[in-house]
Amino acid sequence: MNDPLAWSALALLGALHGLNPAMGWLFAVALGLQERRRAAVGRALWPIALGHALSVALVVALVILAGAVLDGGVLRLVGAGALLAFGAYKLLRPNTHPRWVGMRVGFRDLTLWSFLMSTAHGAGLMLVPVALRFSAGGGAAHAGHGEHLPAGMAASSTLAGLAAVGVHTLSMFAVMAAVALAVYQFVGLTVLRRAWVNLDQVWAVALMAAGAVALVWR
Repeated sequence: MNDPLAWSALALLGALHGLNPAMGWLFAVALGLQERRRAAVGRALWPIALGHALSVALVVALVILAGAVLDGGVLRLVGAGALLAFGAYKLLRPNTHPRWVGMRVGFRDLTLWSFLMSTAHGAGLMLVPVALRFSAGGGAAHAGHGEHLPAGMAASSTLAGLAAVGVHTLSMFAVMAAVALAVYQFVGLTVLRRAWVNLDQVWAVALMAAGAVALVWR
């Protein structure tokens, strides 16, 4: 867990996810404008962050579990391959994500929406290079020996995984909240229509970049 670069990467990825409107801040702003209350924006952010954390935690848990039984080199290749393939898919099919109908949503609806959107966009996959470093079988020091892991090492990997999800989600929430409140209070959605950047392509490239990092970061 003493890896400042990995923790910094988690925080930066959280900030990147918080900036992406597909991860939730745009939906929160829309709900605030619908109710004409800033409090509605803040109220929507909590379930959105929870759904995102659950999606990311699922991927991190899978990497850690796989690290307990798979060879470190194999796990690294599988993780990198999944990122590169999914990034290429998102680049070729940028608008493939769940369609949500209606603005009458409660806490559970928003949590489910956020989980589905984060999963469909591969938000958790983007954390694979970092999760590999916390995985007992994926770390450089243990590459190739994933089948002989002591229980203490597996517990340490689990604890690191939980902390990783926490750091990532806190960073994501902070940036998402700042952007959502700034857009609601000062910018407005009209400006976004004129100055829109195709973040789907940026996201797809980021996924493939994460795949490349997973291959070389040991």
